[in-house]
Amino acid sequence: MLSPDDLRHLQRCVELATEALDKGDEPFGSVLVDGDGRVLAEGHNQVASGDRTRHPEFELARWAAANMSPAARAAATVYTSGEHCPMCAAAHGWVGLGRIVYASSSEQLSGWLAELGAPAAPVRSLPIQEVAPGVIVEGPAPGLAERIRELHYRFYGQQSRLTPLSSKSLSSK
Repeated sequence: MLSPDDLRHLQRCVELATEALDKGDEPFGSVLVDGDGRVLAEGHNQVASGDRTRHPEFELARWAAANMSPAARAAATVYTSGEHCPMCAAAHGWVGLGRIVYASSSEQLSGWLAELGAPAAPVRSLPIQEVAPGVIVEGPAPGLAERIRELHYRFYGQQSRLTPLSSKSLSSK
């Protein structure tokens, strides 16, 4: 069961995903919170730059490795608008971060993209625990998942007016 603090941090992830969308990027946002509940870092997708690895979860794992002790990383939580892709889940596991809480699942995202007729991502979607089995994972958050769905529909709807979806590379989330 997600706590009020979990929901507050997930709400921030939705705001960050909206910021990404407003900047023309795919709508993903994440927040890194320490064991005492303090926000340490946050970010959103920056894959529109051409670097498809610029996911916020990956960036937060790298930030944590450079700025936190192993014990502090293990006590931390990564909140995110969408369940980690395999690349981000692996980074999370290798860095030794603690819990992951997400608003929408990879399974949900795959379904939404299929509804839109979007092409398959270049990386197969896997549940986080198949990539990083020791990580505690919670999600999705039903009320927020619908908001994430709306953001993806806005993003891919805008893109389809500009560029045919068949030629658009999709996130591997």
